[in-house]
Amino acid sequence: MLSVETRHAIHPEHARTMGTEELRRHFLGEGLFAPGEIRLIYTHYDRFTLGGAVPDGAPLTLDKVEETRTATFLERRELGVVNIGGPGKVSASGESWEMGRGDVLYLGMGAGPVTFEGEGRFYLTSAPAHRTFPNRLIKLEDANRVELGAAETSNKRIINQFIHPTVMESCQLVLGYTQLVEGSVWNTMPAHTHDRRMEAYLYWGMAPESRVMHLMGEPQETRHLVIANEEAALSPPWSIHSGAGIGGYTFIWAMAGDNVDYTDMDFVQPAELK
Repeated sequence: MLSVETRHAIHPEHARTMGTEELRRHFLGEGLFAPGEIRLIYTHYDRFTLGGAVPDGAPLTLDKVEETRTATFLERRELGVVNIGGPGKVSASGESWEMGRGDVLYLGMGAGPVTFEGEGRFYLTSAPAHRTFPNRLIKLEDANRVELGAAETSNKRIINQFIHPTVMESCQLVLGYTQLVEGSVWNTMPAHTHDRRMEAYLYWGMAPESRVMHLMGEPQETRHLVIANEEAALSPPWSIHSGAGIGGYTFIWAMAGDNVDYTDMDFVQPAELK
């Protein structure tokens, strides 16, 4: 079963007027992982699409998606898949890849229908593409590892870059995930924006009762979302994206836009936030 929800782009002046429920309706991705289903959110932020696929004992195939008006979803797109569940398998273009928890798979433009099997819980991210790059399975040990932050500021973390220029080529999709060192709570501080790219976060590996206070909005007009395990936040180019959590968590970040330069960001120091 496939279901697709469309999210339109929101102007920052509109976002300033929103209450809690309206903010959640436009910027929070809930219920992405449903047994036996593929659920997608098709956004008008750089046509970025995110979602989840949970085979639950029977194969699921991602093929035609009406919102793209193409013969197959990947006819003019690239796809990043992260397995946040048990052992699973993904097949496309006559190839198959066994994926463990934390593995990342890149599928290039034109890969055709994609089939998901096994015990995996597959997080999907996709962006339009203009050329085809090779399909590639990337294990954690193959990712580019960057250590940032400090225990004194409660933001010591490990950034694992997978679909990233230091590891492989892609058209515009950039993806990785950040793991917090025990005792740290802030996933990104100081906060930042990047006007040339949108971004989405998926929070996972959290206890059921835990929550992340995800900060968003313009730097001087901040808002927040209270986010549970396996929920996502959409971050427009004008919005900061930072957060603090209760207990341990990991977040998958994925971006699309004008460039693939991970360092292309505009920092906002804590004293500047309101």
